[in-house]
Parts: sequence; C-alpha cells; structure tokens
Amino acid sequence: QVQLVESGGGLVQPGGSLRLSCAASGFTLDYYAIGWFRQAPGKEREGVSCISMTYDVIYYKDSVKGRFTISRDNAKNTVYLQMNSLKPEDTAVYYCAAHQALYCSTYDRYEYWGQGTQVTVSS
Repeated sequence: QVQLVESGGGLVQPGGSLRLSCAASGFTLDYYAIGWFRQAPGKEREGVSCISMTYDVIYYKDSVKGRFTISRDNAKNTVYLQMNSLKPEDTAVYYCAAHQALYCSTYDRYEYWGQGTQVTVSS
C-alpha cells in the first residue's frame, strides 16, 4: 500500500533537460522531508537534493547547484526534480525517498523508497 513511484527518466543529450516526478500512495507526503538520490554502477548512492517538510530548507549537491531544482506539491502528493544542463556524469538511477521528519537526513534514515528511474545522458 505504501509506495513511492518515480517517473520521467530517459535518454537525453548533454545540455538537455528532464523532469523527474515522485508520486506517493498509501501515505501523505505533507509530513515528510523528501530526498532525491542517485546511484551509478560501481559507485555509492549519493544525495542529490532534498526539501524539508516545511519547504524552507533545500539542499543540493554541489555538482548540481544551479542546474537542478527540487519542488513539492502536497496537493498532488508529488515531489519533482527539474534537471537542466545535464551532463554525462549525471547518468545514474535516480531514487526518491521520504523521511518522516521536518528535515532531510542521511539516506539510512529514510523510511520509504521508490523503485528508481534511469537517467542516461549521452550524445
């Protein structure tokens, strides 16, 4: 019943854009901090961005600052990650996760995870 489902991934050329969506069912995102993570083969999972429950604290990994934008729409029970100026090094499986707390935390504290969506940046 409790699910997070990512969508919006795909193949894009360098410099292109994608918008990822994370839709929740079985619970309400209003009371969760939401994070986006990514993992490439042979590499550790890394935090990309997160947004606090109250919207006022937003984090971006240094390498995506100025290119990615996180947002949430509680009425739609959905969180988004707008990704612009994509680079080949952004290629990874992207996951959204929910943490029942005011603020974001390390990945091990997130209670719910989506199945991931593949983002491939290549010419």
